Amino acid sequence: MGQVRQTAKNTGKSYCWQRYGNILNIDTTGASAATARPEGLSYAGVHASEKIAERDLKNMEKYHARITEVGQNKCVDPALIAGIISRESHAGTVLDGGWGDRGNAFGLMQVDKRYHEPVGTWDSKEHLTQGTEILSGMLEEMQKKFPTWTKEQQLKGAISAYNAGPRNVQSYDGMDVGTTHNDYANDVIARAKFYKRNGY
Repeated sequence: MGQVRQTAKNTGKSYCWQRYGNILNIDTTGASAATARPEGLSYAGVHASEKIAERDLKNMEKYHARITEVGQNKCVDPALIAGIISRESHAGTVLDGGWGDRGNAFGLMQVDKRYHEPVGTWDSKEHLTQGTEILSGMLEEMQKKFPTWTKEQQLKGAISAYNAGPRNVQSYDGMDVGTTHNDYANDVIARAKFYKRNGY
């Protein structure tokens, strides 16, 4: 009986993050050459995003349980959280004492101390919860700003806004202009789809 209940609970939770749209249904052009080149890749696009995400997979596994728990608690797809972590900190491998961006951004999800008071340790559940709540806040902004967009379009806009702020999102096709390397949402979505296929 316990097992049945557990399955039902899990099904309910996975449905919970679909309320914001299904990441597998979001179109993406993947990483730009500006993102791919420093990774030693001679190609760009979805394939480049997937290759970078694959390199981060082993380190990401350390945080798998935490990412899944936070995703379920906050109704955000764990694969998307993993995609942001890959883009922001290569699953923590490029951080210096938990800090990146010249000491301005904290933790796996690189919460910017200029806009937010970082909580928890750099790889903690508290930190992941904060980063995910920031993303959720951006999603609410997109829902207000673009009420006619589909859930998937609003979610993609929220990912772009996580990097460059909601004001930077002016149109669907141009949302990544002004983000780091002008590809943030597209790259994160492509990485998230990879993690979705790999157990997140």
